[in-house]
Amino acid sequence: MLRRILFILTVPFAAVIAFSTAASAAITTNINPANAPTGTHLQSGTIGCSVDPATQLVTCSTFELAGVGNANATGALDTTYSATGQCRNHGGQIVPVKSSVQTAPVTTGSLSPKNGRLSVPSLTSSPVPTAADFEAQATCPNGNWTKELLNGSITLSSFTYTLTFAGFTGAYITITGP
Repeated sequence: MLRRILFILTVPFAAVIAFSTAASAAITTNINPANAPTGTHLQSGTIGCSVDPATQLVTCSTFELAGVGNANATGALDTTYSATGQCRNHGGQIVPVKSSVQTAPVTTGSLSPKNGRLSVPSLTSSPVPTAADFEAQATCPNGNWTKELLNGSITLSSFTYTLTFAGFTGAYITITGP
């Protein structure tokens, strides 16, 4: 009887872990028609972003919108990376340190429509920050401590892609992840 109870308790726990892991990697797309000219719609391509697991670079796809009239727009991609490091003193004492670096935004610049159609090019995030970038952002208790970044700890914390039409107060497209 004891084995059966342990098995029943273990299975739901594993299911919760699998669900939580899958949920944390979600990319969310929001399209707000109030922030675009009336009649704006997807003509071709796919609106979306993906993360390359090997490089941690974010790429947002190219697409074309129709029904935009003469409204210019701008696409922008902002990414934030984090890493875990440590500070070590001369006696060997270690203090954990968190550090995050926001990369320079990547933008399409001003996009002008032709015949009511707006071609939006793909955007790829700027290079992933280096260990030196994170060490520069980390703060140790004093200048006698040495900053060290833990191997493999650089991760993509978040990204936000927006497409905003000139003359509107908010983004027409917002994609956030993971």
